[in-house]
Amino acid sequence: MMSSSDLVVQTEKLAKTFRVGFWGKKVTAVDGLTLDVRRGEVFGFLGPNGAGKTTTLKMLMGLIHPTSGRASIFGHPVGDLAAKARLGFLPESPYFYDYLTSREFLKFYGHLFGLRGAALEKRVDELLELVGMTTARDLQLRKFSKGMLQRVGIAQALINDPSLVVLDEPMSGLDPIGRKEVRDLILRLKEAGKTVLFSSHILHDAELLCDRVAMILKGRLVACGEVTDLVERGTTQYVEMVIDRLLPERLAHMRPLAERVVQQGERVMVVLSSQQHVDEALEIVRVSRAKLVSLTPHRASLEELFIREATGAHRPVETHV
Repeated sequence: MMSSSDLVVQTEKLAKTFRVGFWGKKVTAVDGLTLDVRRGEVFGFLGPNGAGKTTTLKMLMGLIHPTSGRASIFGHPVGDLAAKARLGFLPESPYFYDYLTSREFLKFYGHLFGLRGAALEKRVDELLELVGMTTARDLQLRKFSKGMLQRVGIAQALINDPSLVVLDEPMSGLDPIGRKEVRDLILRLKEAGKTVLFSSHILHDAELLCDRVAMILKGRLVACGEVTDLVERGTTQYVEMVIDRLLPERLAHMRPLAERVVQQGERVMVVLSSQQHVDEALEIVRVSRAKLVSLTPHRASLEELFIREATGAHRPVETHV
């Protein structure tokens, strides 16, 4: 049974409504959000742009106040100094003092947490090594790439050696190399025993990194649980076969088993809708003395789950604990 000490973040019916426009029309950004983040896990907070992810994180950070509901961090109300001391945060669009070097930038934030002298110097060196920025320690931030800025931003979020690290869209706008660097950093934080909560609309990265995810659409929670449970990783959705020199009469026997057949010259791709048809299809290939080029099972993904939820009208929350 999960004890309260294992829960790092908790929200209960958290909601935020804004008034916009000349007439002050009400717009609900977050609608009755209830979830928890557990100690030592990487938790992905997923959804499209405008789903309410950043608004939720701002409420957890105490930057804006909820319209209703409540939230706590380490058992303390949001905004409590005891919680903030154990918290590191990187916003979606951070402002960097670009005339500073990375070393000066980290020392500035270290001072805000009361770090001084040799202890601060040591912490800055440790963080620059952790994020792979040691060689750029004396380079001004204005000369950094987006990926380098994101890495030094994560280092800033770690200056106080927090137990919980919150990252808002840390992969947004990065090229594949930059995304891999940030993914590796998140995994290092997990190995170090940190709890990591990050928001993203890049579902592939979340599937690689997360122990559990929560998915929101239009401010509402639509799915929450372990990644492997939500995407049913053990369930094969379809099987793709690529075959060379399959005789036409044997291809005719294959078609009733297939959901789709694509033929190009002597090569044919056959998509089987069920794994149960694989043995029968392989027997047809064997009898035909054709060449099996590849046999690839395709399984569900977070992206497919997201599409199902996005196109399904107001489905109940799917939760796996």
